[in-house]
Amino acid sequence: MEILSSKNNGILTLEFNRPERKNAITAAMYQTMADAINEAENDSAVRAILIVGKEDIFTAGNDLEDFMKNAPSSGAIEDRSVYKFMMALSGSGKPVVAAVAGNAVGIGTTLLMHCDLVYAGDNAKFSMPFVQLGLCPEFASSLLLTQIAGYPRAAEKLMLGEAFGAQEALDMGLVSKVVAAAELRAFAEGQAAKLVALPASSIRVTKQLMKAARKGPVTDAIAAENEHFARMLSSPEAKEAFMAFFQKRKPDFTQFA
Repeated sequence: MEILSSKNNGILTLEFNRPERKNAITAAMYQTMADAINEAENDSAVRAILIVGKEDIFTAGNDLEDFMKNAPSSGAIEDRSVYKFMMALSGSGKPVVAAVAGNAVGIGTTLLMHCDLVYAGDNAKFSMPFVQLGLCPEFASSLLLTQIAGYPRAAEKLMLGEAFGAQEALDMGLVSKVVAAAELRAFAEGQAAKLVALPASSIRVTKQLMKAARKGPVTDAIAAENEHFARMLSSPEAKEAFMAFFQKRKPDFTQFA
């Protein structure tokens, strides 16, 4: 199974399990996670959700071959499994803990902004290379990263798309704590267990109150980003970026205005 899903002691754990492809995410994997999160909403036995990868890799982001096969047509954004997953994650009333070791590329970083408690291994590296692919930010990352880190840092990370480490992620407020990679999963499981032991109604209401002010802006940002993202997928810049990726060469964007 490329997504390992388990329920133990009140915790739903979703684990990326495709190490041979650096945990690159396919449409089927997104759908599996979306279904699990949606089911957890109505399962009183689930009191917290934990998202993890492996000790040396969180996720390389979208599987680009699979992504291009499932690229959305105009007006079909809501039918994409990645959209269903991100809407389930963003709208979950249960507290969500994420544990990131190794690379968290693209959506691997974006999804963290919709989690509640985020912990990084000391080997973690984050990147959002959307511009490098001729695309734009996704799923409200243009809004949320600016709120988390401030405009100058968000602009650097989103416009240049360069990777940054765990300590910088901590400094900018993207993660709550950095721990040794070998200890990360146990630590995150312990934090999730603390949430399980607390009053579920108190956790739920606290999360609702904290996210209430940004609910509308996040919805608007997702809609605007998705509109641009879908259009840019068929742009000459994106075609050059994807072709260069598959040909293992550096893209040349100088030919485009």
